[in-house]
Amino acid sequence: MGTSLEAGPSGMCAAERGGALMAGSSSIPVLVSGVPGRRRPDQASGLRAAMTTNPKDRSRIQVIAVSSGKGGVGKSNVVANLAVAAARQGRKVLIMDADLALGNVDILLGLTPQYTIEDVLSGRRRLEEVLVNGPEDIRVLPATSGGQAFTQLTYDQQLQLQSAFLQLASPPDLLLIDCAAGISANVLYFSLVAHETLVVVTPDPTSLTDAYALVKILSTRYHLRTFRMLVNKVKHAQEGKDVFRKLSLVTDRFLNISLDYLGCVPTDDYVAMAVAQQRAVCDVYPRAPASRAF
Repeated sequence: MGTSLEAGPSGMCAAERGGALMAGSSSIPVLVSGVPGRRRPDQASGLRAAMTTNPKDRSRIQVIAVSSGKGGVGKSNVVANLAVAAARQGRKVLIMDADLALGNVDILLGLTPQYTIEDVLSGRRRLEEVLVNGPEDIRVLPATSGGQAFTQLTYDQQLQLQSAFLQLASPPDLLLIDCAAGISANVLYFSLVAHETLVVVTPDPTSLTDAYALVKILSTRYHLRTFRMLVNKVKHAQEGKDVFRKLSLVTDRFLNISLDYLGCVPTDDYVAMAVAQQRAVCDVYPRAPASRAF
């Protein structure tokens, strides 16, 4: 965590890239246990297959795990707005709130779910019954808030989630997994389930060091090789590029990975105004600077 961060390769701002997140995905063939540091047979393969393949026509579902080393970087807000932006491009989007103890995607979007993922994992409700509809017809699988029972999924709970996705009557074509902050067993598990891992950071040095720690564990212990990075809350586009340079120099030197710059989202008062209304900024203020970045 004491790694110094210096200048490195350059990149472009999200507004300049124009929806780069949805441009494609790369398959991750690696599997790991849900317990950090332990190697076991591929436990994520079943859920990965259930989440990434439409059982009706075998078409591919793009799955992106959105993570951050540090809390408070605006990760869930990024997920909500990426979902709205993608839905406006014609995608069928499902957000899975994978912060299973402190979920807040439903709160950000002003939703009032009757059930949560706890009901799915316990077998009390089918996944279709738990999903709630959000703006632009996105669907949300809400998490619990304040519970501790699912801070580390058991193998049986992983199987229950796998079964739930296999039985989903109307699968999405884009699944965004909003992981918890930090480096918990669930964060590692859902990162390995996904096709792509998007790491959200801010210019705060602690955000960068924690993001590096997350990428280091996923790459050295679990052999993930491709990551995408989005810099949130920047003053201007150049700051986003500078933050990427700092982190990419360290990863280029010490880790055998590909770190791609997705872009940046500016600090924007309209974001706070949208949060106060429990709306996505892309939904309520589509011309705001942050909305244009998405």
